[in-house]
Amino acid sequence: MLKTFTGGFVNAFDRYMPDPLILVLFITLIVFVAGMVFQGQGAVAMLGYWQDGFWNLLSFAMQMTLILVAGFTVARTPLFMGLVDRIADVAKTPGRAILTVSFTTLVICWINWGMGLVAGAILARELARRVEGVDYRLLVASAYAGFMSFHAGLSGSATLLVATPGHFLEDQVGLIPTSETIFGVLNLSICAAILVVLPLTCRFLMRGISKPVTVKIDTLRDEDVKDSPSETLRPAERIERSKTLAWASAALGFASVSVYAMNGGGLNLNIIIFVLIFLGLALHASPRSFLSSIDEAARGVSGVLIQFPFYAGIMGMMGASGLGASLAQGFTSISTASTLPFVSFLSAGVLNIFIPSGGGQWAVQGPILVEAAQALNADISNVIIGFVWGDAWTNLIQPFWALPVLAIAGLKARDIMGFCVIMMGTTGIAIAAALLII
Repeated sequence: MLKTFTGGFVNAFDRYMPDPLILVLFITLIVFVAGMVFQGQGAVAMLGYWQDGFWNLLSFAMQMTLILVAGFTVARTPLFMGLVDRIADVAKTPGRAILTVSFTTLVICWINWGMGLVAGAILARELARRVEGVDYRLLVASAYAGFMSFHAGLSGSATLLVATPGHFLEDQVGLIPTSETIFGVLNLSICAAILVVLPLTCRFLMRGISKPVTVKIDTLRDEDVKDSPSETLRPAERIERSKTLAWASAALGFASVSVYAMNGGGLNLNIIIFVLIFLGLALHASPRSFLSSIDEAARGVSGVLIQFPFYAGIMGMMGASGLGASLAQGFTSISTASTLPFVSFLSAGVLNIFIPSGGGQWAVQGPILVEAAQALNADISNVIIGFVWGDAWTNLIQPFWALPVLAIAGLKARDIMGFCVIMMGTTGIAIAAALLII
């Protein structure tokens, strides 16, 4: 029965789910028509919203491209491969590999989403090379599923924003410290539950796989770049292999990070990318090896480059047309003080399909949730926690965030989405129960 259930979901998505680019094109058309039908917007106005929004994620798309490339480059270094070897010594069986990838990604993404998203995918890829008999699709799905902890962690956009002086809702709610959101009882309880429920779900899904889809070691083997000495090297080639140049440049980068930290700089996506670039340069020990690794990584970023502008266009239409606000208002209108955190969770999950950026979604939904919380005398901190988990929850079926993981793993979205739907079901029950009980 379990094999029939799991196999049914996996086979259905494998058979019927198109490429994520096709999905984003369909969503674009749906939002375009919905803006005219439900918001009374004209076609010309919707076209303007779409085109204006189309370019709003260009810097973010470049950040995602760089973190994917820089993270992969670090992963190709001997130091990281040695770390994976140690993990593989513990995760010697398929079951342990699944549990290890899921748990590790959950923890790292809670600390920082950019680091965790790349590290989880790379760890899954490398364990697939070392653990015999593990289903590669489930291994990658488990790595991606760990991403759902990010918005409830140290790099979550909404929770950090409301704790920052000058945020756009400060006049209504003031400053809400992270002790009441990230480190509050409700959020930590949900985090603890997910740390148990998600890895166990991933492990349980193994039992529903009749024939594991494995990969041959040679399939995922990367091309080694060796700087072997040669008597015929030209001056330019000697410079390309120069350890001195690589280490001096890396030292300059690390010095810059130190100055940044001493001046009170915090952890953000840009600084992580900066550190990964110079860490990769230092650990590869030569510019030539570093550049060859970057070239290898860059082959998989096409999905990020072309799809992020389309999602930005969707976000532009959802925000400017009022469609996103109407959806959020519709959910909150049926809430009570005790159910508002749960309704916030559901509404954020729905809106996340159309506005996959947490910060962008909070800009649309935040004012409505704050107004509803004040009108109902609900706990605004718990309402925010409901929002952040809803935003993270449906990322399990949102290809937007899966693109970097899939690029590293060399899989298609259809390969992992059947597993992710089941994971979304079990984790959704755990999150909803906590929001309604605590």
